[in-house]
Amino acid sequence: MDASPVPSARHSWVLLGASFVTFMVSSACMQSYTVFLVAFIEAFGWSRGESSIAYSVSQLIGGVTSPLVGVLVDRLGPRRLVLIGGVLLALGLLASSFVHALWQVILLYGIIMTLGANCLGLVVFVPLLSRHFIHNRGMAVAIVQSANGFARAFSAPVSQLLITGFGWRGAYLAQGGFMAAAVLPLAALFRGTEPARAVVTQTAVSASWTLSRAMRTPHFWLLFLVYVFTGLGSFLVALHQLAFAVTVGFDKLYAAEVLGLGAFLSLPGVIVTGWLSDRIGRELSAVITYGTSIFGVACAMFITVPDQHLLLWLHSCFFGLTWGARGPSITAKTADLFPGPQLGTILGAITIGTGVGSALGSWMAGWSFDLTGSYRVAFSLSIFFYACGSVAFWLLRRPAAEEH
Repeated sequence: MDASPVPSARHSWVLLGASFVTFMVSSACMQSYTVFLVAFIEAFGWSRGESSIAYSVSQLIGGVTSPLVGVLVDRLGPRRLVLIGGVLLALGLLASSFVHALWQVILLYGIIMTLGANCLGLVVFVPLLSRHFIHNRGMAVAIVQSANGFARAFSAPVSQLLITGFGWRGAYLAQGGFMAAAVLPLAALFRGTEPARAVVTQTAVSASWTLSRAMRTPHFWLLFLVYVFTGLGSFLVALHQLAFAVTVGFDKLYAAEVLGLGAFLSLPGVIVTGWLSDRIGRELSAVITYGTSIFGVACAMFITVPDQHLLLWLHSCFFGLTWGARGPSITAKTADLFPGPQLGTILGAITIGTGVGSALGSWMAGWSFDLTGSYRVAFSLSIFFYACGSVAFWLLRRPAAEEH
């Protein structure tokens, strides 16, 4: 039996940094759609609901394909997944500069770019980092998760500057060119991470959680609901934040900068939440983040005119502070409840919930605006689903047990 080499601390930190940078780059490309959505509305005259379809499809595809990505990374390794994902993302961005119809945006952003980004996401990096950071997995996952918020912080203002300077088609060409140039260097950072053949005893296999066993527990479905409710609560707001601010009357670039700076707070927010969950418990930590998000959304509901700068800043900061902050808690809670070699498979299956919730939330926000001419209904629903997520997470306090 071959013993697996013990990873060096230096190599582990290099992989953590590589995962952070790679996830940040892919997230920045995907999150910039919030700015392009406004450009599409102006260029093509699409309704808010129509403009949201591609984003909704993206969230659904991202969730549904997560189990497949988990299987692929087990067989091919992170380096090959980064290569595949980077190429798909670059091709999607470059082709997006030539779109003239809604179905083209849905195909390129909703499917091709999403598949690429999924190969550069948490489902790929969490299993890798779990092997290298055995005693502080929660913190390692929190650091990588924070890259999403870091990406949101600069993607909106940078994308708006590119669109202002080169037009939205030129902005897509610039992003696509950058992604194409970054693919090989990013993949090179994961050299030596190819999956190794491991010998596992039958006793260890039989004692571990499997997907079928996990699905026979109420905790699996509670975690699934947590993802659904969190996706609904977050994306009833996130996709349309800039469109909401512009509709109220704020300057586009100013609003993009405010929302971007608020999103930057998720970088420390996610890390602090990950650290806090180890000290006071996953459930209480999650409930605190839900309450913080609810306050941020409530601030937006009181904005009616463009001179209410304080409310816009409060909304941006409190909503941005907890963006993605529940991710490490959910991931760590899944590991707490269902440890074993099939943790990645179980996590991938549960992640379908976030795709469903995010897709519905993104579409419902645009649809409700088209019906009412306001985002008040969407923001009210966001608060409701955040509260539901808080209750579902709190019910996860006890250990999982199979239902026979």
